[in-house]
Amino acid sequence: MTIVYALVSREKTVLAEHTATSATGNFPTVTRVLLSKIPTTDGKMTYVYDQYVFHYVVENGICYLCMSDELHKHRIPYAFLHDMKDRTVSRYGIDILTRAIAFSLNEEFSPIIEERMNFYNSGDAEKTIDTIGAVKSQIEDVKDVMVQNIEKVLERGEKIELLVDKTDRLNQQAFKFEASSRTLRRSMWWK
Repeated sequence: MTIVYALVSREKTVLAEHTATSATGNFPTVTRVLLSKIPTTDGKMTYVYDQYVFHYVVENGICYLCMSDELHKHRIPYAFLHDMKDRTVSRYGIDILTRAIAFSLNEEFSPIIEERMNFYNSGDAEKTIDTIGAVKSQIEDVKDVMVQNIEKVLERGEKIELLVDKTDRLNQQAFKFEASSRTLRRSMWWK
């Protein structure tokens, strides 16, 4: 699993959050401390805390934050955050987000966060979020085709070996037939 926790906040006020069921820890406490350190100006950043990585995007004073358990992977978490930002803004608009009270959007938006987390934690997200994933997918497809072609060549090689063996046996039988027919012809000639 890549993304284990996500939230939408305005400064320190959490509007909606979701924690993956498999995740255990004090993520809400750590994120509250982290939220106090995140500037309200637009931008994005990554923080590392123990074995977890916190990624955030701030736009129009609204912070979209997620926690990942994979240190060197940033593409998927940032794609998740941008997706979450687009869905939040299109659903509520900036005006509601800037005036909402703490956890007022949690009941309605937490299932959406969960659904998007599940998607981005699946293998489908890797293939569809950007051109790198699409290229990786195409490389896998080409690799599969090459493996199939190599298997066909090997099968053909085995069939060719069988054909060569049969040809050798036929050649040997032809020599035996020639020798026996010569012997028969000579014996018939002497009679």
